[in-house]
Amino acid sequence: MPSESTPAARPLGSAAARWTPPALWVALILVGTSWPGINVGPEDLGLDKVFHFTAYAILSGLVLRATRTPFFWGTFLMVVLAISLFGAVDEWHQAFIPRRSMSFFDWVADTAGALAGALAARFIPFLAPRRTLPAS
Repeated sequence: MPSESTPAARPLGSAAARWTPPALWVALILVGTSWPGINVGPEDLGLDKVFHFTAYAILSGLVLRATRTPFFWGTFLMVVLAISLFGAVDEWHQAFIPRRSMSFFDWVADTAGALAGALAARFIPFLAPRRTLPAS
């Protein structure tokens, strides 16, 4: 049984420790979507939608894990909505990047990824943050 000093027994650490992974992932998304004319393959294969879905699923899972209340449905809903809004703003910002364009379907892939990532972080045991037990 883990003692109070072991990582498995402690709740997620400081705010910086919890929020650094999602912040770095946001930076990676913004760098990737700000690159002029990046192409992930033929458009008819839809690989860009897979990238959008995956990137936003990971972001959503990281953000949900970083919150102090990841098992509350209100937190779940706010995370999915916030990530979807971030995806919309990111799509809009791409309209100003040379050889990039704004796409409604990319935003749909972003939002679907946000929902999938939050569901995974909420329900898959090894992805969900540990629940902390009250001290006895």
